[in-house]
Amino acid sequence: MSSAASRAQRQIRRRAPGADFSAPGLHPLLGRVYRNRGVASAWELELGLAHLLPPAALQGAEAAGALLADAIAARKKLLIVGDFDADGATSTALAVTTLRRFGAAFVDYLVPNRFDYGYGLTPEIVELAAQRQPDLIITVDNGISSIEGVAAASAHGIDTLVTDHHLAGRALPAAAVIVNPNQPGCGFPSKALAGVGVIFYVMLALRAELRRRDWFTRCGMREPNMAEALDLVALGTVADVVPLDHNNRILVDAGLRRIRAGEARPGILALLEVAGRRYHNVVASDLGFAAGPRLNAAGRLDDMSIGIECLLSEDAHAARRIAAELHQLNQDRRTIERGMERQALEMLAALDLDAGGEPPLAMTLFDPDWHQGVIGILASRVKDRLHRPTIAFANADAAGADIKGSARSIQGIHIRDVLDAVATRHPGLISKFGGHAMAAGLSLPRAHYEDFSRAFVEEVARHASAVDLQAIVESDGELAPADFDLEAATALRYAGPWGQHFPEPLFDGHFRVVSQRIVGERHLKLVLGLPGSDSVVDAIAFNVDTEQWPDATVDTIEAAYRLDVNEFRGQHNVQLVIEFLQRAP
Repeated sequence: MSSAASRAQRQIRRRAPGADFSAPGLHPLLGRVYRNRGVASAWELELGLAHLLPPAALQGAEAAGALLADAIAARKKLLIVGDFDADGATSTALAVTTLRRFGAAFVDYLVPNRFDYGYGLTPEIVELAAQRQPDLIITVDNGISSIEGVAAASAHGIDTLVTDHHLAGRALPAAAVIVNPNQPGCGFPSKALAGVGVIFYVMLALRAELRRRDWFTRCGMREPNMAEALDLVALGTVADVVPLDHNNRILVDAGLRRIRAGEARPGILALLEVAGRRYHNVVASDLGFAAGPRLNAAGRLDDMSIGIECLLSEDAHAARRIAAELHQLNQDRRTIERGMERQALEMLAALDLDAGGEPPLAMTLFDPDWHQGVIGILASRVKDRLHRPTIAFANADAAGADIKGSARSIQGIHIRDVLDAVATRHPGLISKFGGHAMAAGLSLPRAHYEDFSRAFVEEVARHASAVDLQAIVESDGELAPADFDLEAATALRYAGPWGQHFPEPLFDGHFRVVSQRIVGERHLKLVLGLPGSDSVVDAIAFNVDTEQWPDATVDTIEAAYRLDVNEFRGQHNVQLVIEFLQRAP
């Protein structure tokens, strides 16, 4: 296999420590980790809901609250239009359940099937929505770029409330109200809210407005506790991989505490159960790597309504049944993904670079038989392998005249801005696009693929000089043998929530390999000798290249790892979760 198809060489780099940080009762290892993440004061670790940014600071939230309060009082028909990923599903479920609890008489939802309608509030979706005769459409996790869709709704006499978190384009839709921390003029300090976070804030503003109108008292209703929606907020926020700034950490931490206390809705508990996770010790990574993918599988392969119904279910038995269906969809997704990945690696091998050669500055891959619901995962896999911005394309329809692409990027290259620049320099090349700094989606005619690929690489080249194209694994440094204990591992596990821009603690070191074997399909189970000690520790590396591991000739490895706790049959033991390993030099 050529160097293009092999994994990019990685370099372990230790984080530059920030100012000295300590707090009473804080484990010394945690003090080091927080310092490495720039935490300078104990306030940054205060995650109580009292520290949450107020809804009034979010532009449009109070206007949205008034609009919705009027609609509820007038018994208008409300229709939620969501997105087909985990953020969209949790946003939809939160909006539906909360509006019903607030006394809305008519609340329904509609999620576009990605294969028939594509993303967002399109005119085609509005035509479908109009059949239900809503008075108000509420978009969640989409809508900021739906100029034509909002206009189509208006032509039908339907008002639109847009709640979104994606970056705005040059023009905004003519909605009745827009709530988006990333819209021009919004001074909300947290630009990292996920879609579910935005609709949560809108519901907070709505509750405040209904309270001002004495709605709950007049209706003889108990005022709902919005903390009960935080399990959804935590799942959607983590699954959407938005930066965990202070405000998002507050939201996620509160949601995790509810889940651990067994107070989550039946659907989330069922998703964790089918993934083999125990709710009482769940952490953010369990939401991101266990519950989130099973929820996403519905939108990738079938219909996200399945996932939303799981989240809406109030019956534990029904939730388990739907969660089992989602688990099977996720298994199917994995099978499809593995086949596509093999094809992609064959394409990379065909580049036939010389040993030690560098892959192109950016990658575009297309196969007419690829499943469009899985190309985002494929792009992410190739991006991780080569450390290059990558777009994977699949046919958008059976005719093959148009193709859809899913893009993933590396730190320092804002992928949506790159697509915007390509569209500006080459008008008409891209039909439509949207997204974030690290992920985006686009559509274009199949006939434009080669021209787009060249333009994409050229545009990335304009940014690449300021970007480190060497894959870097950032470490919090080495651990002493005494640090490999259960107390330290437990403190690290529950000290987060860890996630994007507030990464889980990662350490590095050299270890003797005592034993190594494959478990499951692609997981490398190891027993490692600790440096400078006769002690050993269990370790596991997930989804390794089975052509390279296990390797009986390797007696010492260099590894970057997480210090974690493994629970098995009621026993708790230290386990290293290896993120990167190679033969020690």
